[in-house]
Amino acid sequence: MLNKDKTKEKKSIRSEYGKTLVELGHKNKNIVVLDADLSCSTQTAMFGKEFPDRFFNLGIAEQDAMTTAAGLSTTGKIPFVSTFAMFATGRAYDQIRNSICYPKFNVKIVATHGGITVGEDGASHQALEDVALMRLIPNMMVIVPADCVETHEVIKFAAEYNGPVYIRLARTNVVNIFDPEKYKFDPKKAYVIREGKSITLISNGETLVETLDCAELLAKQGVDAEVIHMPVVKPVDKETIISSAKKTNRVFTIENHSIIGGIGSAVCETLSENYPVKVSRIGIADEFGQSGEQRALMNHYKLTGECLAERIFKSL
Repeated sequence: MLNKDKTKEKKSIRSEYGKTLVELGHKNKNIVVLDADLSCSTQTAMFGKEFPDRFFNLGIAEQDAMTTAAGLSTTGKIPFVSTFAMFATGRAYDQIRNSICYPKFNVKIVATHGGITVGEDGASHQALEDVALMRLIPNMMVIVPADCVETHEVIKFAAEYNGPVYIRLARTNVVNIFDPEKYKFDPKKAYVIREGKSITLISNGETLVETLDCAELLAKQGVDAEVIHMPVVKPVDKETIISSAKKTNRVFTIENHSIIGGIGSAVCETLSENYPVKVSRIGIADEFGQSGEQRALMNHYKLTGECLAERIFKSL
């Protein structure tokens, strides 16, 4: 399932989203796309250029975008709504909760610019709580893809799935971790992508590649880390998490999100009720982000492979 390409060329996850929308738009005339004046950043502009009659720019009015999408879904349309994760989940929370999830309308919210790697835009634009907010709402599925290959498959899945979906995409360009010929997205699965016996590392999104680098560095120090990719934060694949915890008895979660409410919380909830072991949550502590270059921020918050390996090895 893993990509064997050693070039490690980085590609835009947002661009893959835009291209996939266009691909799906040609196949299904019921797909419509809404944006909140950020279509060049979210890359939904690709769909707007190809299908101008099925693209709606609601302006800087995220709440209107969500309720309009809800209304369109009642007519048989399949709306994809996009803006930055901070605005999608923060400004429009009430509309998502009451107008989309409560009636279980078929709306797909694809939010870009999640996490601290929004960079120089700073704390006001860095969504560190979006996954927590969305997984709290009944009827909402929450997905955080790790690369372009997975994003392509996740968007295709969302178009076919009947119900609300929240998909969080990174601003940064990412390495393709998965083989496009072999990867298959399963909404019920977390994936063991590196076998190990010493500890379990659980991650998703753009921190997955850092987690894999961390595992390689730990291996050089005699720590055999198992790596689990958990793209679906809700519903949780409890079986895979519990099985790995039983093997290693030590779990670390790694995410570009607050340690409160994201995969760290989801894993702790699962294990505390089923197989209690020590879990260390690595991510952004209970604090706001700050302005800075993307890689500098990853280093500052200790989310690079090197920082993760050092921190985990010391804790062991």
